[in-house]
Amino acid sequence: MSLTLRDFSRHGELNAPAQASRAVAPRDGRPTIVVGLGTCGIAAGGQEVYDALVAELKKRGLDADLVSVGCIGMCEQEVLVDVVLKGAPRVTYARVTPDMVARIIDEHVGRGKPIQEWVAGTITDEFDPYRDVPFYQKQKRIVLRNCGIIDPERIEEYIERDGYRGLAKVLSTMKPAEVIDEVKKSGLRGRGGAGFLTGQKWEFAAKAVGDKKYMICNADEGDPGAFMDRSVLEGDPHAVIEGMIIGAYAVGADEGYIYCRAEYPLAIKRLNLAIAQATERGLLGRNILGSGFNFELHVKEGAGAFVCGEETALMASIEGERGMPRPRPPFPANRGLWASPSNINNVETWANVPQIILNGSGWYAAIGTEKSKGTKVFALTGRIKNTGLAEVPMGITLREIIYDVGGGIKDDKEFKAVQIGGPSGGCIPAKLMDTPVDYESLAATGAIVGSGGLVVVDETTCMVDFNKFFLNFTQSESCGKCTPCREGTKRMYEIVTRITEGQGTMEDLDKLEELAQMVKETSLCGLGQTAPNPVLTTLRYFRDEYIAHIVDKRCPAHVCKALIKFRIDPDKCKACLICKRSCAQQAISGDKKVVHVIDQAKCTQCGTCEQVCPFGAVIRE
Repeated sequence: MSLTLRDFSRHGELNAPAQASRAVAPRDGRPTIVVGLGTCGIAAGGQEVYDALVAELKKRGLDADLVSVGCIGMCEQEVLVDVVLKGAPRVTYARVTPDMVARIIDEHVGRGKPIQEWVAGTITDEFDPYRDVPFYQKQKRIVLRNCGIIDPERIEEYIERDGYRGLAKVLSTMKPAEVIDEVKKSGLRGRGGAGFLTGQKWEFAAKAVGDKKYMICNADEGDPGAFMDRSVLEGDPHAVIEGMIIGAYAVGADEGYIYCRAEYPLAIKRLNLAIAQATERGLLGRNILGSGFNFELHVKEGAGAFVCGEETALMASIEGERGMPRPRPPFPANRGLWASPSNINNVETWANVPQIILNGSGWYAAIGTEKSKGTKVFALTGRIKNTGLAEVPMGITLREIIYDVGGGIKDDKEFKAVQIGGPSGGCIPAKLMDTPVDYESLAATGAIVGSGGLVVVDETTCMVDFNKFFLNFTQSESCGKCTPCREGTKRMYEIVTRITEGQGTMEDLDKLEELAQMVKETSLCGLGQTAPNPVLTTLRYFRDEYIAHIVDKRCPAHVCKALIKFRIDPDKCKACLICKRSCAQQAISGDKKVVHVIDQAKCTQCGTCEQVCPFGAVIRE
């Protein structure tokens, strides 16, 4: 059934603020059971839990509404299952397994008694969920407002939560230039990494001369430890689609592409379904909502090349060419996809647009800092207790994200550093933990906001080895088109590898820094220009660790294999033979009641003896 502008006006004035939805209550009065089936939920066993729920409900003959949703952010707690009963809060159970299902059905669904020892939190207001859970208390959900709340495969639920009202407002009351002005006044900056003003970028495309214009969504999320875009596409694909239609109207585009990597099959499935649903209801395609505006949208699957996250390489890939960056100028706004004016924003940027239009630029500009408005979504990974997805106001400090939202460091170890912005970002040490998370403050540390990957490391991490990991990634992902990136990243990786193997010299540090600056200043695209950031920041803040590897032939974190050795503490050794039997190299001598000794000439530093010793007698040095 096609919708028209009149259908949206029936819900109230188009510029009215969003209201709480009926989704917090059970549908049709029946009990509602909600299962988190984003990629993280499925990986944790969500489908098995869902199947167990189907079987138990059928076995008991209970009439309940079983719903699947995307990720709500608490990935560490998956599988998440919500139970919603009439007149009661929406209760969330954490780490649910199939053998817990029968009790949840019996006690909560059947008798209305939540099982308190399994409860992770409750939702009374879905626009501001889980205020009783510390993980959410400093978050502000704009981009993630629907993720984990609605069924992403039902367009009706998106519309129920004010979906496509922003589009209806634009098509019925605003001129294209007014839309651009509203986005400019909001202060929204691109969330893909560069942080360029979105409204200004749109204005360039709108003013470009061309009969054909394209709108593009960059969903080629390739950073290690990043899953922000994937989660939004899996949990709320219509928000991205609505944002793109609004942007297309503003710049005069009639066709668009969502470039999503093929490693995200669930996101692609839900995107294609959402596009079909929106088209069927007159929200996409020709004569959108009866307004006379036309916009077609396609999904292009990428092959997983990190360099295709760079906008000109991405466009080359859409065109069927090898994904390699092109010199700029000309910029995409003037000569982009198939030589036509084009505008590219990433998933998170697009998902912000409908809410800015619906609630007003002033509402959005009031969030964040003077130069960094709104919120930012971060993927929290590494040595942090609450791994998952968090959306926080710009200007919040790293300390607040890591300890208040992230719950602190696993096993209560000492926080050492955080890599922000992925391989293109920088490594920020513990002494700068009170740095505000905004574009200018992070740039001053040598890092960048980036797309939102946030990898936390503790005292057990070797910063030289950590840097080597990112260099290995960037040098292998370089397209090879320009010499500085192709050769420079490889040479940097070789130098850092030598240092981790105890073969480095002090001159290597000077060479490494010189190479890093050269690659940063002369590479063709953003991949090469930002690849040295982990090098430069670890040299800046952790130079003493490099020196220890070079001068003392020692890895302070006891990570680099060539620079560590194992010995057995005679005071702790129980002569139990466990380590001796486990040593594949037969490097351990000793017998019952005879203290064991490791032959360093035979030892390969595999660490098996340390892992199997139940008495902590094997010491890593």
